[in-house]
Amino acid sequence: MTNAVSDTFRVAVAQLNPTVGDIEGNLAKARDARAEAARQGADLVLFTELFIAGYPPEDLILKPAFVAACERAVETFAAETRDGGPGVIIGTPRGSDNGVYNAVAVLDGGEIVAERYKVDLPNYGEFDEKRVFRAGESMPGPVNFRGVRLGIPVCEDIWGQLDVCETLAESGAEILLVPNGSPYYRGKTDVRQQIVIVQVIESGLPLIYANMVGGQDELIFDGASFAIQSDKSLGFQMGQFEETVAVTTWRRRDEGWVCEPDPMAIIPDRDEADYRACMLGLRDYVNKNGFEDVVLGLSGGVDSALCAALAVDALGAERVRAIMLPYRYTSKESLKDAEDCARALGCRYDIVPIFEPVEGFSNALAQVFEGTREGVTEENLQSRTRGTLLMAISNKFGSMLVTTGNKSEMSVGYATLYGDMNGGFNPIKDLYKMQVYGLCRWRNAHVPPGALGPSGEAIPVNIIDKAPSAELREGQTDQDSLPPYPILDDILECLVENEMAVDDIVARGHDREMVHKVENLLYVAEYKRRQAAPGVKITRKNFGRDRRYPITNKFRDRS
Repeated sequence: MTNAVSDTFRVAVAQLNPTVGDIEGNLAKARDARAEAARQGADLVLFTELFIAGYPPEDLILKPAFVAACERAVETFAAETRDGGPGVIIGTPRGSDNGVYNAVAVLDGGEIVAERYKVDLPNYGEFDEKRVFRAGESMPGPVNFRGVRLGIPVCEDIWGQLDVCETLAESGAEILLVPNGSPYYRGKTDVRQQIVIVQVIESGLPLIYANMVGGQDELIFDGASFAIQSDKSLGFQMGQFEETVAVTTWRRRDEGWVCEPDPMAIIPDRDEADYRACMLGLRDYVNKNGFEDVVLGLSGGVDSALCAALAVDALGAERVRAIMLPYRYTSKESLKDAEDCARALGCRYDIVPIFEPVEGFSNALAQVFEGTREGVTEENLQSRTRGTLLMAISNKFGSMLVTTGNKSEMSVGYATLYGDMNGGFNPIKDLYKMQVYGLCRWRNAHVPPGALGPSGEAIPVNIIDKAPSAELREGQTDQDSLPPYPILDDILECLVENEMAVDDIVARGHDREMVHKVENLLYVAEYKRRQAAPGVKITRKNFGRDRRYPITNKFRDRS
């Protein structure tokens, strides 16, 4: 028999990194977390949304064998709670004759003592749960766990307008425990706390917000689990981007359950959070997909330098190989900057000249191109040659190719399809150019927690200070055909993140003709983005999961 909770309730929050589809591995993590919670005297362990399946499982939910395997794992875990240790709340898919539910199971005393189903299925931005899940048909009531009446809404149940928390309070719940799979974007921690405070005000109940951590394809889950007391004060705060099991202590008072303020981690500022999100996303993509190491082209420019720093920090210098691929337009400055960067990071650095293969392509096409002027096609031959050689190195050694284009380039199509867009994953895909500069400067002044790279200047200052150029022709700079990046990035953020009308963007002080040009470039580059490698989501609206525009699109804002 398990002991009833008296006036002290110890809840362990398991802020962990599950892997989609790794049911046995996720179960093993859950076992270890429960054992650690037991050593710390916990009564209950709160895991995150769909922990057993990994989140988001997407169309794996449509495979009955997968759902059945998840259910067997939960039943196995439930039987293990017969030992009298802490009970468990864990997220899992649950099949029925009517469909599959996004569920939580409450395990105690060797049994599944209760199940609750997610009521409000999100269907916006990166979420697509109505595609695969069935919504819970009725408002969930509280669960009596060892004498404490727990309300267990699931993630979106506290974000939407269905009054789930208020209903739980009216049904007698004493405390709200919320398992979440809430992806990171810049400033998300503040957004979550405001959402929770609204629910605490409306329900009058304290709320524990448990969030997973880790990378899953483009999404990064940052953890940062916390609680808000019934008086709207912060009950505890767990760290961001860190796996941990924290036991929180709650005392029964006349006014209800009150949390002792521990732990109280500090949430990183914006640049640190963005950098750590990119680092975690790259690390998990490489490791969870079984790659031993990575390779990337190191051009002497700021984008590839930041990617190299992220790769070394995420994986260690011994797992990173940088390749410089010079041509006739590559400056001595770029050669030196690339070498200095590789030296500072401590990773392997090779030089593979591309003069002969580029000239070979040009000679092969000479008869077909006869009578035409040299231009972008010939420039792109350089980029495509580099992409081909980098893919050859990737294939030969089994290294994943890191692609290095930023969001500004991806937005306006200044990236070569089958050239510098080649690769398996892009850690800076959702960073605008000016944000790339900002993170380079931040990294030179800081070493993020968990980083495997060096302290001090990781990215040579000359790379940050010089004018950006693809060096595809003599004297070329990016600003030859684009506005300065501070202007370009602001226009793009208006168009992409905020969906602003051209008139409103012009009202911010931008030239109308330039806004029309950038808008057109944005739309006509859609076909390239559809073929781009996945990359870390940093902004509220990334290309891919969040922004889904048609490739064939004649609309232009000319009102």
